Formats: sequence, structure tokens, C-alpha cells
Amino acid sequence: MKKSLLAIALTATCAGSVWAQSNDTLAKIKGSGNVTLGVRESSGLGFTLGNGKYVGFHTEMGERVVADLQKQLGLSKLELKYQPVTSQNRIPLLQNGTVDLECGSTTNNAARQKDVAFAVTTYVEEVGIAVRTNSNVHHIKDLNGKSVATTTGTTSVQTLRKNERADGIDFKEVYGKDHADSFLLLESGRAEAFVMDKSILAANIAKSKNPADFKILDDVLSIEPIACMLRKDDPAFKKAVDDSIKRQIKDGSLAKLYDKWFMQPIPPANVNLKMPLTESTKAAWANPNDKPMEEYAKK
Repeated sequence: MKKSLLAIALTATCAGSVWAQSNDTLAKIKGSGNVTLGVRESSGLGFTLGNGKYVGFHTEMGERVVADLQKQLGLSKLELKYQPVTSQNRIPLLQNGTVDLECGSTTNNAARQKDVAFAVTTYVEEVGIAVRTNSNVHHIKDLNGKSVATTTGTTSVQTLRKNERADGIDFKEVYGKDHADSFLLLESGRAEAFVMDKSILAANIAKSKNPADFKILDDVLSIEPIACMLRKDDPAFKKAVDDSIKRQIKDGSLAKLYDKWFMQPIPPANVNLKMPLTESTKAAWANPNDKPMEEYAKK
């Protein structure tokens, strides 16, 4: 019995090794009969309602990608698993095979493209600043001498520091372990501003006890393409994912999904984020591509 169990374990290990070496995610999915979607717990594009329920624009889009993968592989059944990821661990969990496709709120940039691949852009984000409604912070320059929160593993504070309007501004950085924790720093008064993607700011404000107590400033710190991540050097899987997303764009289902999560009341508090589709996102959908944010900065 022990020898049989050992043989099974070795077989599974070898199979996993083969998949890892060949980087053939489609073969991994077909062989295992399951696929793991990397999801976020407190992002503007995906969040949890508790009890293992994950929702949101990118989460639901990822589920539709999985359904298309099932059809492509000819599987009568495909088990979908959800793996919560954070800004710190999302890339390692993708690289080591724990996650097959990450559909959170990850910026596609040149540095990350050295470690992972990205599907075509599905959301073009504006990075902004959230403050309390009664705050005396109205613009970037008002952050001088203030405590500014952001999430560990993100690029938001670096983006703020590089912004030309922040020249000469001195502020203290405080970090949350995830977006909900960062928002709590603002909510509890331990930070006077929270710098992050505007969709994330809006979602956390919507889920707060008193949404009217917070506002997002008009200042835009940067424009960043957001896309699902997958392992590098796996062209067949990237094509399958991209084809599904392009299909969702072409048949209008992605636009309907966007309307559902950004222009209609959403759980848990049935708050409408009122974030119309931006011209930048419309342009990304009209010409699907996986260009990093540095390409956007050249415009």
C-alpha cells in the first residue's frame, strides 16, 4: 500500500513538473479537470461577499473565460477553484502554479512583463486620491506633511512621488496589507489620504459604513492598463484567454458586464459606483492589445 501511495505521489509530482517545464496550462487544466482563478478580496474589479463568494467585473469576466476554456478543451465538467491573492503574492502564486489565471486589478507594466504575461487590456485605470469629505486636502499639493496610505506591493505611492505636481511635497507613507486595510487607515484617521486605483477607491467607499464621509479628488496621477495575468511563454493559453476576452468584447457581453458592476447598484450595500466607461477603456476594447503602461505614457 505504501509503495502504491508513493508511486501515485511521484506520478502526480512528475506530472506537475512536466506541466511546469512545458508551461502548458491548457494541458494542466485538461489533465487535472480543474482551473484556479486568482481573485481579490477588496479590489474595485473583484471582491468577496464572504463565505467563499467572489464577485465583481474582473471576477465574472474570468469565470466566462473559464467557461470558454471548458468548451475549447471539450470537457463535460471543469471545476473552478478560487484562490484569493494579494498585491504581494499574486505573481509568485501564478509562477509556482497555484493560480492559473489571475483576474484581479493588476497593472500591466514593463517590469512585471519580465516575470509574467498579460492578457489583452480589459480596463484602463486612473490612479487617484481618496480623502474624507471634510478634509482640507483638495489637491496633490495639500498632501504636504500628511500621512498617505497605500497597499503593500502596489505602485501607487511611487506614482505619486513621480508626479510632477508632487515636486517638493513631503509626506509620510503608511501601508495596509490589502486594499481594505489601507482604506481602514483612512477611515480610522491614521492616514489623511489613500492613493490607489480610482475603481478600488470607489468600491471601498461604497462598502464603507458611511460612503458620504469620503470623496475622490479630481487629480489623476497616472493612466494604467489593467489586465489578467498568466504565466510567461505559454502562447496557446494566452491565445485562448485573449480569444475569450475578444469574444466578450465583440458580442457586447463585456460592456453589459461593465454596466452591471459600475453603473448599477452592487452588493453588499447596493451602492451605485456611477463610473461610466472611459474613453481610454473604450479605445482598449476597440483595438485589443497587451501594451504596458509605459506605452500609454508616451502618448
